[in-house]
Parts: sequence; structure tokens; C-alpha cells
Amino acid sequence: MTRYALGISYCGSDWHGWQSQPGRQTVQDQLEAALSAFAASPIRVVCAGRTDAGVHAVGQVVHFESAAERVLQGWVRGVNALLPRSIAVTWARVVDVEFHARFSARQRRYDYLLYNHAVRSPHWHHRAGWTHAPLDLALMQQAAACLIGTHDFSAFRSAECQAKSPVRHMVSLDIVQQGPMFVFTLRANAFLHHMVRNLIGSLVAVGNGKQSVTWLDAVLAARDRSRAAPTFMADGLYLTAVQYPDGFGLPEPPGFDAVFPGLMVT
Repeated sequence: MTRYALGISYCGSDWHGWQSQPGRQTVQDQLEAALSAFAASPIRVVCAGRTDAGVHAVGQVVHFESAAERVLQGWVRGVNALLPRSIAVTWARVVDVEFHARFSARQRRYDYLLYNHAVRSPHWHHRAGWTHAPLDLALMQQAAACLIGTHDFSAFRSAECQAKSPVRHMVSLDIVQQGPMFVFTLRANAFLHHMVRNLIGSLVAVGNGKQSVTWLDAVLAARDRSRAAPTFMADGLYLTAVQYPDGFGLPEPPGFDAVFPGLMVT
């Protein structure tokens, strides 16, 4: 058996999230069906991060094992020929048996696109979140500073979160604006269920003046989900990159610019 790693990109608006469910309307179900058909034997995959319904991915990573003898590029072109148009394999590598898509990861990056305009844009439908009240970039940047570092993020985890610990290390949280579009870039060792969308909702509450800059720090310290803002919409959320030790020899993630060239992201 050979262990493979694949890079996966998908538009999440067509699917009920990543994780396999009855009805097979998830990204995992579609990918496993295509891989199994290509390999002519059942294949199950393990992913770096399970995304929710409506959440997209540019740099999802999975691993699986197969005894099928196929050229490496076949796992890209051959499998893509069997996948729906909203899901694609972007690269394939043979990896050591010690590689694990989830547990070998050292850092994850999510980007959130937020269209801020009085009128919603049909051109960004399912591709970006939307809020009509004007946002203050500087206020959101100031509020985000308290989230950097190692914290208990209980105030921003969902009730269904199955993580054993609410403690996560936020490496960076950058916010930039280009016209009516705000781009939030979050890097952490790992994220809790709904953590990014809950953080975005709270930052928006600061940006539109409903809450003060110091409010977010108080919410974080309280460790109480009821103190934070409601979970923000999934439409603008992208799993952009997963970082692994160099020794595994995986390619660099394609980057957010591969999907949205010209947007100012870091």
C-alpha cells in the first residue's frame, strides 16, 4: 500500500460541508467516490480540516492509502474527470507512512471575504459575506490585536465543538480593505468549530460601532459564548492553506491570489 497526499479545492456552496453524511452530498463523499472509481477499489480519505456547509477551500489537504498502480499525475487528471465541477484535485504526492493530513499539520490559514456595501452584490453571491452597515477598518484592527497569542477561545466555539481543549494559538489576524471588500486573514495552529465565523461576527460588531474595541477583549476573557456576536454567514470563508514540516516535501499552497487575483492579502 502506498500513502498519498492530495491538495483539494472546492466551492462549498454546492455541498453540505466536508464530512461524509447519508445522502452523499458532501465533499468527502464526492471525493471518495471519484478516488474509488479511479483506483477500482474502495478509498477513504482523512482531511486536514472539516469545513462546514457553505465553506470553501483553496488549500485543503487529504491523505489516503491505495495499492492501485497509477501514475502520480493520474491522481489529479484522472480523478478530476470523475469529480463534479465544483471540486478539484490540485496536486498529488507520495508521502511517508508517518504523514497524517490532520495531525502532521502545524498551522492552518483561513481567509474571509466580506463585501461591505449598502446593496448586496449578486456577483459575490456565495463567494463573500455581506453586511450593509459601514465598517471602520482601524477599529477592527485594534480589536483584533487582543486575539493574537495563546488563549482559551471558549467564547468563540460552537456548542457542538468536539475539541478536547478550547485553547488555541492565534499566530496572526490581519484585516485589509480594498474598496468595499474587506479580507480577514487568520493563521493559527488549529481552529475550533465555528471559531472563525464567530470571530468575524464579533469583529464586525466592533467595526459597525455596535460594540467598543475593548469589548472583544472582555468577551475573550469571559470565555462565555453568549457574550460574543452571532455566528457570521459561511459564504465568505475559505480554508486557504495548511502548513506542514518541510520534510514531507509537499508543494506550497496555491494561495488566495490563485482564486482572487488582485485582492490585497498577506
